Amino acid sequence: MRAVEISKEPVELYKILKFEGMASSGGEAKLLIADGQVLVNGKVEMRKRKKIVSGDVIALGDEEIRIQLAGHKQ
Repeated sequence: MRAVEISKEPVELYKILKFEGMASSGGEAKLLIADGQVLVNGKVEMRKRKKIVSGDVIALGDEEIRIQLAGHKQ
């Protein structure tokens, strides 16, 4: 699992997938979410605009990231 820093929270789920390279575009990120392939904190998340905050764990396939607010240690 890798840590990903965000400068402000919340951030919409599909944007994180796009910016972290887990999806090649915002459209692809939205399709992956709608298809039930994305987990947030261990549960399938179907909301494209789910607000992600520090401490959340996002998983897609075999990739997992933990979100942390820049300047804060977890």
